[in-house]
Amino acid sequence: MLQLQDLSFRRGPNLLLESASVTIYPGQKVGLVGSNGCGKSSLFALLLGNLHADTGEVSIPAGWEIAHVAQHTPDTDRSAIDFVLDGDRELREIERDLAAADAAGDGLRHGELLGRFESIGGYDAESRAARLLHGLGFAPGDERRAVNSYSGGWRMRLALARTLMCRSDLLLLDEPTNHLDLDAVIWLEGWLKSYPGTLVLISHDRDFLDAVASHILHLEHQRLNHYPGNYSAFERQRAERLSQQQSAYARQQREIAHMHSFVERFRAKASKARQAQSRLKALERMELIAPAHVDSPFRFGFEPALNLPRPLMRLDQAAVGYGDRPIISGVRLSLEPGDRIGLLGRNGAGKSTFIKVLAGELALQSGRCECAQDLKIGYFAQHQLDQLRPQDTPLDHLRRLDPEATEQTLRNYLGGFGFAGDRALEPVAPLSGGEKARLVLALIIRQRPNLLLLDEPTNHLDLEMRQALSEALQDFDGALVLVSHDRHLLRVTSDTLLLVDGGQVAPFDGDLDDYPAWLAGHDTTSRQSDAEAQTRDGNERKQQRRQAAEVRKTLQPLRNRERELDRRMSELQSRRDALEQSLSAPELYEAENKDRLLRMLAEQRQIAADLEAAEEEWLEVGESIERLQHELG
Repeated sequence: MLQLQDLSFRRGPNLLLESASVTIYPGQKVGLVGSNGCGKSSLFALLLGNLHADTGEVSIPAGWEIAHVAQHTPDTDRSAIDFVLDGDRELREIERDLAAADAAGDGLRHGELLGRFESIGGYDAESRAARLLHGLGFAPGDERRAVNSYSGGWRMRLALARTLMCRSDLLLLDEPTNHLDLDAVIWLEGWLKSYPGTLVLISHDRDFLDAVASHILHLEHQRLNHYPGNYSAFERQRAERLSQQQSAYARQQREIAHMHSFVERFRAKASKARQAQSRLKALERMELIAPAHVDSPFRFGFEPALNLPRPLMRLDQAAVGYGDRPIISGVRLSLEPGDRIGLLGRNGAGKSTFIKVLAGELALQSGRCECAQDLKIGYFAQHQLDQLRPQDTPLDHLRRLDPEATEQTLRNYLGGFGFAGDRALEPVAPLSGGEKARLVLALIIRQRPNLLLLDEPTNHLDLEMRQALSEALQDFDGALVLVSHDRHLLRVTSDTLLLVDGGQVAPFDGDLDDYPAWLAGHDTTSRQSDAEAQTRDGNERKQQRRQAAEVRKTLQPLRNRERELDRRMSELQSRRDALEQSLSAPELYEAENKDRLLRMLAEQRQIAADLEAAEEEWLEVGESIERLQHELG
């Protein structure tokens, strides 16, 4: 079993955990929750041995195989399936030993190894890896593509598949659903429920935690509290505890006030002095109960839209795609104020494409799109996080939107999104993904849209921010179209579910709880179709391989440029860091060093400009690669 015994540790000056003692038994599935920055990922690093405790011990059985998702996926031209198979270390070790036994002509050793190979399911390993890839959204045939042909989000899926391939005793997963769509989340949920080992899971997806976790560890105020049951059970138990704590706190405050009153009235009287002194000592000994801070740190809402025309937008026989390849066709839709639409559909079916059409980022191939004169769109998508200006502050971004507002008004508004005090004045560049998402949402809400388009808005957001967003959306008076893998957000904000499938957009026949069954039926049909396709002549596959080679040839110059820009940005970042270190020297600011200081400051500005230009080009190249991949199929 996994044990933490009187564990305390810090990161820099910050105390993250104090005197924690927890026992996790084999086979338990534990959700680790807490606000962003409280130390959950640091606790994982400690379990992996990458950090060390200040006091206390971590005890993990010596023979346990531990699996976790690597932070970075190597830029390799090896196939995806080979990369995933590497997750089974014992399998790879036996394969290497078999090759060595063959080379040495050692038949006895070769026979022993084949027995081990069969006992660990070696003959089925490639099939198991392919099923993992398919479950995480990869299409048939994708497993043979090179790892470096995938974008960052898909490489994270590859890293997750490689981790699941490991036949582990302890599985550590840190936000595994962040880069997944709803289909893959549902598949992963089922896989983890049947996982036989011990699981510790960090997640901000409450439905996912409800389905998978049997226990919850809550990291709060440097304490680790254990709750039996899933996330909903944890919420009920914690609410009861906080209610009791608040009542105890109120009683205690009354008692303290009474003691203080007695002391102040009688400490000067000789006859009462001993009693007053006794009460002072009692006050010193009393363990003060902290008041229950149950309010979310996030406080925001939608102002009423300035105009609510009817309809806001109408699509008539709309068709859209990339190049000559249609993705969706025949769409008829009218969006009215108050509409709440959740989009469902398999990965690649066209949900994000449809959102881009509504946002005006993608032109129709045919049909009509009629927009109201006073239409004001608020569009959230992941690529918008990269469009924030790195050197500007949250206040700078907001001031450009609302130049007439006072600074205090803007800072109060940003405080509701977690940018209180000096946080509003810090550059955007070092912000985490969740903080950037919060800032983009703040900018969208400030514009008072009447049509809100949200494409996976909860990636990197913690549970409290997700709850605040769902509550704010309840009061939004415009129309909402939402794509999300967070089923809780879909459930509480969507009145209508549309299914994007087979090139069509149509009402989904059922509710959100019926969607997993629809997926299962769709998978069965897909497998039958795949089996039929395998019986056909192989000429089509040869043609596909030729086309793939042509695609790689077309994309190669862009990929080369992407790698050059990567190296360029690393070089500029190193020069910037070295220059900032030099600029911290006190003697540089003496009068005789003025000319040198000015040269260094000018160089710093030039490096910052060069770095920003390189980052912008890197983003443009990445978008060009993805666009070409879509156009070339």
